[in-house]
Amino acid sequence: MSGEELIKKLGTRLAGLRGKLTPDAGMDKITWFRAGGEAEALFQPQDEEDLATFLRAVPEEVAITVVGIGSNLLVRDGGLKGFVVRLSAKGFGQAEVISPTRIRAGAAIPDKRLAAAALEAGIGGFHFYHGIPGGLGGALRMNAGANGVETRERVVKVRALDRKGDLHVLTNEDMGYAYRKSSAPADFIFTSALMEGYAEDKKAIRAAMDAVQHHRETVQPIREKTGGSTFKNPEGTSAWKEIDKAGGRGLMIGGAQMSPMHCNFMINTGTATGYDLEFLGETVRARVLENSGIHLEWEIKRIGAFKPGHAIDPFLGQLL
Repeated sequence: MSGEELIKKLGTRLAGLRGKLTPDAGMDKITWFRAGGEAEALFQPQDEEDLATFLRAVPEEVAITVVGIGSNLLVRDGGLKGFVVRLSAKGFGQAEVISPTRIRAGAAIPDKRLAAAALEAGIGGFHFYHGIPGGLGGALRMNAGANGVETRERVVKVRALDRKGDLHVLTNEDMGYAYRKSSAPADFIFTSALMEGYAEDKKAIRAAMDAVQHHRETVQPIREKTGGSTFKNPEGTSAWKEIDKAGGRGLMIGGAQMSPMHCNFMINTGTATGYDLEFLGETVRARVLENSGIHLEWEIKRIGAFKPGHAIDPFLGQLL
């Protein structure tokens, strides 16, 4: 059904919401890849209470998909059924310094802004976020890391709402962190986190952030339409090395390309569809599997439905 029909069907259930409801929302306007289909409806809650009201109002049979700032996300061309929830910057994008070593931050704050807030407060240990193109919610979910530091090293507690709108507070241990993942329930929507670093001279923090920025500008295609690292690093090696050995550097399908600069970065050269991007990714996985026997695991989250006749099977057998 259309977004208008979905919203109309729920009628008075949605009365009283203070956030923004958008029917038939183009996900290509949200994702950094600038590709993908539509969501039947997009909801941007005003604050945690508004989000809880929304979750209680929407029947469980109606799908709800949560997205962050769209950096690590590939939306398929068939779009998304039900509601997409995207936390608003105004309600969930703030950082509050609550002690000489602790920051309470909303899940929608860009990682780079969190790093800047820590710098301003003289709190060390957050410099690595300066180089992660995402938001805190995604970092909490996938234990984002860079430059030898991971999110799990900074997390004290996380606030989350479940599908019924009930509040949960998870400790670092509750999050069940491992490499690029957590074991927190999949239906939990993170709203904020209490983070802890350590007192450090601002000049030292600034120097560490500058080093992160210099590294990114030197080796990553940061000015392209990209979702960041495409695949997780396999044990004992790097994804980019295996892609390079398998001939994946610069490989193109349609408007999608594995970056010639850093071949674990997939880019939209201007005309790529969600199909092009995922087909390219699966082709690269097939090449690496054939070349080295390694099963690359996607780091980019892929969501939504394929267009009829355009489904993509994992590990394509045809090597291009």
